[in-house]
Amino acid sequence: MENKERRVGTVSRGVRCPIIREGDDLSVIVTDSVIEASRSEGFSLRDRDVIAVTESIVARAQGNYASVDDIAADVRAKLGGETVGVIFPILSRNRFAICLRGIARGAKKIVLMLSYPSDEVGNELVSLDALDEAGVDPYADVLSLEKYRALFGENRHPFTGVDYVAYYGDLIREEGAEAEIIFANRPAAILDYADRILTCDIHTRKRTKRILKAAGAKVVLGLDDILNAPVNGSGCNETYGLLGSNKSTEEKIKLFPRNAQPLVEAIQKNILDKTGAKVEVMIYGDGAFKDPQGKIWELADPVVSPFHTSGLIGTPNELKLKYLADNDYKDLSGDALKEAISKSIREKDGDLKGSMASQGTTPRQLTDLIGSLCDLTSGSGDKGTPVVLVQGYFDNYTND
Repeated sequence: MENKERRVGTVSRGVRCPIIREGDDLSVIVTDSVIEASRSEGFSLRDRDVIAVTESIVARAQGNYASVDDIAADVRAKLGGETVGVIFPILSRNRFAICLRGIARGAKKIVLMLSYPSDEVGNELVSLDALDEAGVDPYADVLSLEKYRALFGENRHPFTGVDYVAYYGDLIREEGAEAEIIFANRPAAILDYADRILTCDIHTRKRTKRILKAAGAKVVLGLDDILNAPVNGSGCNETYGLLGSNKSTEEKIKLFPRNAQPLVEAIQKNILDKTGAKVEVMIYGDGAFKDPQGKIWELADPVVSPFHTSGLIGTPNELKLKYLADNDYKDLSGDALKEAISKSIREKDGDLKGSMASQGTTPRQLTDLIGSLCDLTSGSGDKGTPVVLVQGYFDNYTND
């Protein structure tokens, strides 16, 4: 039989699964769903394929939920129940609004300090052009709500149509707390209004906490310090607390999954036992990419992949084919060029960091790259594919 050259590289497939409920055995469901998909579509599983499971069904199967009252109780116990400075939240009905409801329920007054011109993940409150026109320095100037409205009026989110300034203020007052809203980017600016601070930034939280403590704040906590242990029998996340949580109902949140390393290893073992293929397995949340139109950075979870098998640790070690073709082998073409490039790939160094031939390759963690691919594949709506199978990701130009 003629040996046909392989013409397909990386393939990403969304895998349909049953609707997951609390208590379901995901190690069985995911294994069976992937194997059934392979039979249905006529492909085989291979070593180093990646099975990726969205964090939402993991948390759902774990029953890792908490109520607004649980959030309120924890905030009250840890921050005193009086005036709380709440700083640098993202603008999101799904991600933060329900957390704010619980925070407000656990305090008498909330001083809400919003970063501007946008939040941490790129949701814009005012444009940079408008700041320039008004002569406002976002690195130095602290704006009251009145000053913000006088200068910039009402600014609705371009995708959702929500005026988050009004929305968050109304939400705080609905919970019976007094609301004061200011706009600033220096963490210590909040200390003119409150000395018990809950910082709600995600990826910059360690720096913000350090600055506030050094500036003399009485209590400094982050969202990762709220519900980092059960409250009245609630779910929790020991590492991330409220970070990575999503709205489930009007009074309940789903937390980021916890203690799921045994799950990814169980799926890996099940697939090996049933197919002979040693796959890699990861749990993924938000992908790490930025929308070029809306300027919104997708990563509202604290990490892309909280749990994964060991084969997904590290970064890509790849050569740039166009660099080789345009430089090292610029005088070759056809089969000679193909063989020269293939030889370079086969003989490449185990660590290409700093090599000119690797410039332009993506210097990111494998879990961030693959998790972003999976997030785009599964989507966030009604596709019904909470598991993604990625094949050929670790192949290169020399693999048949």
